Formats: sequence, C-alpha cells, structure tokens
Amino acid sequence: MTAAGGAGRAVVLDPFAARNFVEPGKDRPVGGAFIRFDKGEFEARVNAWYEELVSQGVDPLCAGYAPFCKHLFVPNFVPGLLDSVLTVTEETEPLLKTEYKARTEKELPVLTRWFPKDRVAGRVPEAKILDVILYSREQIRKENVAMGEDSGSDAPWGIVSVKPQSVDSELPMEPITMMRNALGVETGGSGVTLERDAYAKSVEFWSSHARVQ
Repeated sequence: MTAAGGAGRAVVLDPFAARNFVEPGKDRPVGGAFIRFDKGEFEARVNAWYEELVSQGVDPLCAGYAPFCKHLFVPNFVPGLLDSVLTVTEETEPLLKTEYKARTEKELPVLTRWFPKDRVAGRVPEAKILDVILYSREQIRKENVAMGEDSGSDAPWGIVSVKPQSVDSELPMEPITMMRNALGVETGGSGVTLERDAYAKSVEFWSSHARVQ
C-alpha cells in the first residue's frame, strides 16, 4: 500500500508526513525520518483506532489550531519510538542545536532549535501517545495546488504530522511554526492568522522544552 492509498478509509497518510517514516529493514533513517514502521500498516492501525472510537459513539477527532485541522490521539504502537519533547535544563541546554531549516525545498527556512537524538540518548522516555495531526482534504488540496503537488487521495482526512509524546492532549504549536503558518500557502504556510494569546502560551511552553529529532 502506498502513502496515498487506503481506498475507503477516513484517514490516509499524506506524502508530507510519509517522509518521517523509515521502512523496516533499512539500516538508517533518511533525512529527518524517525518512525521505523511500515506506512501501510501504520495507516491501517490509525484507522482501526478511529473506527473503534466511532463504534463506541465517541468523536475521535479533537479540534486543532484551525477548522481544517484535527488531532487523533492514538496509544503508541510503534516499538521503541521515543517521546519527541525534552525539558530544557541547565544540564540539557548545552546539547541544543539551532539552524535555519525548511521542511521542503519550497518552504522558507526558519530558525529552529532541537535536541539531536544522539546527544540526548538515554535521557528520553518511550512515547505513550501518538498525536496524529490531520488536515481536511480541502485544505490539503489548497496547499498542494499552491506548492504544485498532488496527494492523489480523496479520503476526508490526511495525516500531515505524527508527534510521539507522553500525554493525550495537544502540546502547544511551536512559535516558529505558528509564524510559518501565518504566511501564505505559496511559501509553505497555511494562511491562518497568528493569534497573540495562543502565541504567548506557545512561548511559555517552548521556552523550557525542545523537540528531540
């Protein structure tokens, strides 16, 4: 099954998020890939969890930062997948790395900081939850047109990001991501206006935490 497959499923793995996967059997990740799991099986398990909640009369989707964005919190089923966030302390701060980075060739590079996995080995616990971030098909098509891409799927929801973490609730979006999203879709954003209060809460959290990647 390809990342754009999953005919008849409510949720499919968008090519943007598929780049985070390492196929089982490969020796090392490619680029920023960090999830060592078969993409088709991942998509199937996420849909199984979605359908289980629906069958229980539970709305599986939690509101995101915009109407087209939703979160699906799934118990972690990926062996050895570590939490994606680590607290910044006097001990860990020297291990941080910063760089101007773009997630794709068409995005504008923005200043980013993170903990390289090799520098914090042994300090990061295994993730308990997968925060599966979804965009509506309409929004994905809008961004694909602007970037000259095509996901090749008609599923109502596409997985655009997967965040391993320890809580079943949304972590604040990073300030730089909020700024990027406020840009037009032609530069890799989503065109959503930046909200000052949400930005302040983001700064409060990410001043003492950083991604592990």
